Amino acid sequence: MATLLHIDSSVFPAGASTSRAVADAFRTSWEEQHPEGTVIHRDLAANPVPHITVDAHTAGFADPATHTPEQAAAFAERVKLIEELEQADAVLIGAPMYNATIPSTLKAWLDNVILMGRTAGTEDSKVKGIPTVVIASRGGAYGPGTPREGYDYVQNYLKAILGDALGLDAEFIVPELTMAPQNPAMADLVPLYEASRERALGDAATKAKTLAERLAA
Repeated sequence: MATLLHIDSSVFPAGASTSRAVADAFRTSWEEQHPEGTVIHRDLAANPVPHITVDAHTAGFADPATHTPEQAAAFAERVKLIEELEQADAVLIGAPMYNATIPSTLKAWLDNVILMGRTAGTEDSKVKGIPTVVIASRGGAYGPGTPREGYDYVQNYLKAILGDALGLDAEFIVPELTMAPQNPAMADLVPLYEASRERALGDAATKAKTLAERLAA
């Protein structure tokens, strides 16, 4: 049966996070198609992975036989994360926008799983082509013609890292204006937020079902 790797990075708990809500809609639909499948869930807010240290970094370019004890321990943590990614048939990532980019916890996860010669920089990578759905929620709107156009450093960055560096087959669901219900200055935008959220929830459920059916074929 198929394995889904589900990564959450919102600092807000379920019920207060749009990225978690949309990711949960995807996961629920996925599990309905794969009741006997496996879901590996990493909540990077509740259990952050280590940021890359000099030992973890240099160990990736050295013969394991030469690793110091510190390098060996740090590299073992990276390998654990890499193996989770390698065994996934699909990946689901919650990537809310914080200060125009992704949470630092998600950046730390990416820094750990990007390993030249294994997951990147090689045609033999086991992660190449894995279908990946990113829930890129944001408090405002950043599309063409909006006041914040050009300030979205989530999608461009993740397209480069997930697609170009790791070779994942990434697509995005983008619920916007999530701050509208909390910010009085955005009160007029609440209907647009609600429409965006409902569209994202529907898209997530549909994409999960379609992907699950494709993998099962």
